[in-house]
Amino acid sequence: MMSSDEPLASTPLQTVQASISKAQRQYQQTLDRWTPHVLQRWLGTLGLLGLFMLRIVLSQGWYIVCYGLAIYLLNLLLAFLQPKFDPSLQDDLLADEIEEGATDESGPTLPSQRDDEFRPFVRRLPEWQFWLSATRATLISLLCTSSDVFDVPVYWPILVVYFCVLFALTMRRQIQHMIKYKYIPFDIGRKARYGSK
Repeated sequence: MMSSDEPLASTPLQTVQASISKAQRQYQQTLDRWTPHVLQRWLGTLGLLGLFMLRIVLSQGWYIVCYGLAIYLLNLLLAFLQPKFDPSLQDDLLADEIEEGATDESGPTLPSQRDDEFRPFVRRLPEWQFWLSATRATLISLLCTSSDVFDVPVYWPILVVYFCVLFALTMRRQIQHMIKYKYIPFDIGRKARYGSK
């Protein structure tokens, strides 16, 4: 007879689920410990990128993997630089409403002008997600360089020129957008300290 103090026999599926759950908790705890260390996190990611580039240069292969990583990192950078609520989309919606003849009968809205209210810059992609996605992509790319399946022969100077042109065009467009809608995605200048003399 089994007493109530003895644990129930666990099935192999429950054992696997418990170990996966434990690994996920440990992974999340590690990420939580790394959160406040912004400089160290980015230096680690730059170190991984340097290791990846060293692997590409010394092996003279996997240019497609390198190109894919570069395009993905460019996409992340653009999302990091863009505001969460794009003012150009709001302008388009406002223009559509005016064209349709929509009137606001609910009364006046506050503020009366666009520049009346201070709105802090909220990124479309937060710094933490940017770092985590960039680090994961770099690790996956390093893993891809261990297999010859991803070593597709390609004339790499074309990829470099194409990426440079793509980078220049997208950054020019992003800078023009920043100038047009008057936002700066970085904290520049001296931070105000209140209460100290």
